[in-house]
Amino acid sequence: MGDLPEQEEEMPVIFIGHGSPMNALEQNEWSLKWQELGRTLPRPKAIVCISAHWLTRGTYVTAMPQPRTIHDFGGFPRELFEMEYPAPGAPGLAEEVRAAVQSAQVGSDKDWGLDHGTWSVLAQMYPKADIPVIQFSIDYHKPPEYHYQLAKELRFLRKKGVLVLGSGNIVHNLGMINMSGAAYDWAIDFDERVTSFLERGDHQGIIDYQSLGRAALLSVPTPDHYYPLLYAAGLAGVRNQVSFPTTGVSLGSASMRSVLFES
Repeated sequence: MGDLPEQEEEMPVIFIGHGSPMNALEQNEWSLKWQELGRTLPRPKAIVCISAHWLTRGTYVTAMPQPRTIHDFGGFPRELFEMEYPAPGAPGLAEEVRAAVQSAQVGSDKDWGLDHGTWSVLAQMYPKADIPVIQFSIDYHKPPEYHYQLAKELRFLRKKGVLVLGSGNIVHNLGMINMSGAAYDWAIDFDERVTSFLERGDHQGIIDYQSLGRAALLSVPTPDHYYPLLYAAGLAGVRNQVSFPTTGVSLGSASMRSVLFES
């Protein structure tokens, strides 16, 4: 797949709060909504995913014809480790992405595959695994503004029928998991403040999230799960309609909010 023709309508962009890998198997309020999104969004010609779980020095895009399913977690049931998501890759699309990005040198990767940030969500959205999927890595050594600006160079994908999916969590603090399920006040506060920025189209607010003080420090102790939101917002721009297909906080310290940007 390569050189996809432009279409009149832009594809939406979505950020999914993916939470536990078990959401790939479970039928719950979040996974059921992901299934609904798969049925109701325009069917994509291909999917580009920015996952919180592919962190690199430099920027890469997967370019293999058949990406492997990566089980990058531990301590879960055998059923999850046996799960496969055999979606085809899209080497031609990967080359289009590499050629389009001018602000960074994008490398071609043939080793990574699809990590659980990608397939745990897509297994619910598109269970037939019949849509080509590539991943775009996160250069973990760059600041928030870099990722938002880089995302703008991927906007052309929307006109080519490609669904861009950011997969992470607005609030993600595994060290503060609360097995009782009650959400921490700081988690609710940060999730709501980021939501307010998105509703107002204040993308500088989400880029400068660290200015939100203690709630930000606790909600984003490391930025890996937050950065995919910046990619989704950068791809969308400030004029898109914003909605939130899923909300809520899982295990006290993981926001399950999803953000849908539509022209």
